[in-house]
Amino acid sequence: MSAALLRRGLELLEPPGHGKAPPGAQRGRDGPRATGAARRRKRTPEPGRNKATVKGRVVKSAIEEYHKKKPVNHLRENLQYMLKGRLVADKAITEKVLAQNRGRKSKDQPPEKAEKKKPEGTVFTEEDFRKFEREYFGIP
Repeated sequence: MSAALLRRGLELLEPPGHGKAPPGAQRGRDGPRATGAARRRKRTPEPGRNKATVKGRVVKSAIEEYHKKKPVNHLRENLQYMLKGRLVADKAITEKVLAQNRGRKSKDQPPEKAEKKKPEGTVFTEEDFRKFEREYFGIP
């Protein structure tokens, strides 16, 4: 990785509010001793409160933290949302979608539904049969 790319990456990670250093300051290092001095130089502490002290710290309540992170039941809102739109899809489209989502193996296919056969009944009554016998066979 080149030094220019490394510098650009560090500029991206720099916290906001810290401006770029003037270009003369970056290139102002002369000689091999300047690089060692830059490493040894201590970073100046940033203005702000000392994190090691307790002054100004707010004690968080464990109960409040528990209530913040407690799971919320969204069932009622979800049901109202689902019941709000009552668009029913066409039966053929529904079957196509279900067929696409099933696997191609025979174990994934639903069993074939056999159509129920209605018992074959006659449209003729007993009286009609007797009348037919009389006319055809001549039996009184």
